Amino acid sequence: MGRIYDGIDQRLAGYLESQPVFFVATAPLDGAGHVNCSPKGNRGELVVLGPSTVAYLDQTGSGVETIAHLEENGRIVLMFCSFEGPPRIVRVHGSGEAVLVGDERFASLVEHFGRVGGAGAEVGVGVRSVVVVEVDRVADSCGYGVPLMSFAQHRTTMDEWAERKGADGIRRYWAEENSSSLDGLTGIESPSLSGTTRNHSTTTRVPSPSDQVSSPSLDLISTRNPDQ
Repeated sequence: MGRIYDGIDQRLAGYLESQPVFFVATAPLDGAGHVNCSPKGNRGELVVLGPSTVAYLDQTGSGVETIAHLEENGRIVLMFCSFEGPPRIVRVHGSGEAVLVGDERFASLVEHFGRVGGAGAEVGVGVRSVVVVEVDRVADSCGYGVPLMSFAQHRTTMDEWAERKGADGIRRYWAEENSSSLDGLTGIESPSLSGTTRNHSTTTRVPSPSDQVSSPSLDLISTRNPDQ
């Protein structure tokens, strides 16, 4: 039987933070627009900040749907599934905001992600925002339809792709690929090479994390990152 929670307690927080992958869904207000659902790897990139607040690091992707949808209407749901152990699905509904690199709040939010890459409060150059969700509903369900699968390891492809581009290259990529959503909603507004976004004057340099695991050859990796 499913359960609706009054908030995220310590036990539930531990479950959410320990899942190696979670899913994020958003949608535009236009009924004819494109609904988006993105998988997110979790190496400590999701934290519970309180009984009604969750945040995660948003890595650069070829799309900017989540950021654009949150800017327009704020609606968001995060879904977590148990691929090992007892079956379970947890959905976290709420109102979200993408706090972009360059926003004066970004640096203080990053301090909550000290586990990422084992590099203190440093996060990779490919991180473009911290998505903060104010939760208005959290519930679980049976998860009987979720298959049992064993987790192998996290990929380091994103970190390596971003490192090759560097801070300036990443910002050029945002300008080229992340300026608008599939439906023409505003994404990241022409970030400068200094790291300033959305008319905020504070600049934040985001160092790269140390690699956690080895990865295959990068010879076949496109300069266009396929993840959203």
